[in-house]
Amino acid sequence: MIVLKVLTEGLLLGFFLYVICALGIRNGATGMIHLYGKDVQNRAVELGLTTHEKIRKRNTLFKIFCLAGYIIYVLCAVYVVNRARGFLQGFIQLFIILMIMNVIDRLLIDEYWVNHTDAWNIPGTEDLKPYIKSDEKKKKWIFETIGFALVSVILAAFMALILN
Repeated sequence: MIVLKVLTEGLLLGFFLYVICALGIRNGATGMIHLYGKDVQNRAVELGLTTHEKIRKRNTLFKIFCLAGYIIYVLCAVYVVNRARGFLQGFIQLFIILMIMNVIDRLLIDEYWVNHTDAWNIPGTEDLKPYIKSDEKKKKWIFETIGFALVSVILAAFMALILN
C-alpha cells in the first residue's frame, strides 16, 4: 500500500511540474526562457523578445515557488499522508518521490516536450536546437540525482529530529 502511495505521489509531483511548465509557456516559450541555455537567452534578448532583467526575475520566482512547493509537497506526502517515522523511512520515500519527478522532467518534459515538439520553440533561435544538449542532459541527471539525495537526507534528518 505504501509503495503505491509513494509512486502516486511521485507521479503527482511530476504532473505539477508539467502544469507549471504548461502555464509558463502558455503565452509563448519565452515565458520559461530562464530554463534555456545562455546562448538562447542572449539571442532572445538580441531579438527583443525579452530582457536579461525579466529572465533573472522569472528564474528567481521559479526557484522560490518551485523549490518551496516541492519541499512542502514531499514533506506533507511523506510525513502527513504516509505517516513516515524515523530517518530511513522518510529518506527513502522523499528520494523516491523526487526521483520519479526527476524522471518525468528529464524524459517527458526535457527529452520529448522540449526537444521533439514545437511548444518550446522560440522564434529566431531554431538554429540553436536542440535546446537541451547531450552534455546538459548528463549534468542534469547527475546533479539532480545527487541533489535530490542530499535534499532527502537533509529533510529526513530534520524531520527525524522534530518527530523524535
